[in-house]
Amino acid sequence: MVSPGILLVDKPAGLTSHDVVARTRRALGTRKVGHAGTLDPMATGLLVIGVEGATRLLTYIVGADKTYEATIRLGQTTGTDDADGEILTRATAGSWDSVTPDRVAAGIDALTGAISQVPSSVSAIKVDGRRAYDRVRAGEEVVLAARDVTVSRFEVLAERSGDGFLDLDVVVDCSSGTYIRSLARDLGAALGVGGHLTALRRSRVGDFDVADAVTVDGVVETALLTPAAAAARVLDVMPVSAEEARDLRHGKRLVGQADRLTGSLAAAIDEDGVLVGVVERRGADLKSAMNMPEAAR
Repeated sequence: MVSPGILLVDKPAGLTSHDVVARTRRALGTRKVGHAGTLDPMATGLLVIGVEGATRLLTYIVGADKTYEATIRLGQTTGTDDADGEILTRATAGSWDSVTPDRVAAGIDALTGAISQVPSSVSAIKVDGRRAYDRVRAGEEVVLAARDVTVSRFEVLAERSGDGFLDLDVVVDCSSGTYIRSLARDLGAALGVGGHLTALRRSRVGDFDVADAVTVDGVVETALLTPAAAAARVLDVMPVSAEEARDLRHGKRLVGQADRLTGSLAAAIDEDGVLVGVVERRGADLKSAMNMPEAAR
């Protein structure tokens, strides 16, 4: 049986996240594979995949901050807020007079920090049990509720003028759940010319970097990070003795040990460097929030 672990894959354009999961299942010979956050088919970049018992760690990875590199096209809107959709509007020649460097900077500034964002209707968000994009494809009109997100960095790296459009290459650091397509749409709307996304690449998820990822054709067991190594990238580490490891595995609390945590959660790693599970505070005690299955340690 394949060893448990976390796999970093650089997804190419044209594949869905599920396609990558399916290929990983075939390559490693196991059905127990999941991922920590969907990438659209047009997007490339980092997909964090859990294998076997390490799928339990995905809960603690999915909420990590992320970094994206993207290209925003100002001057056109599409039905999907990205390049896969039909072009709905094109900016008139006169509307470009107001697209000055200062106004672009002001528009970006307004979309930086803690913001309220309406996701694209063509997204994977579920509405009454069905994906929003499935409802849109079925002819339904879908308007999603705004959500609070944080954009800690929104920087223009380069710009290129075209025939009736302006492309901005940007980098965005943001909280989980942020839609870069929505940033493109909202920036274009603020400038009065419309906008959509033409390219997207996820380069970072928490402390996991796409530079360390393998291609979809390079998925092999030796590329897996051990559960302990992966957990140490997303959680504080709390070393535990053999006796403490046994108690945690049996559901017992570590009485009076809550002060050993600096945060709310920590990865409990035993004397052999094996991940026992994730511990949390319970009053003055520590208890298991998640135990790794025996075969996954």
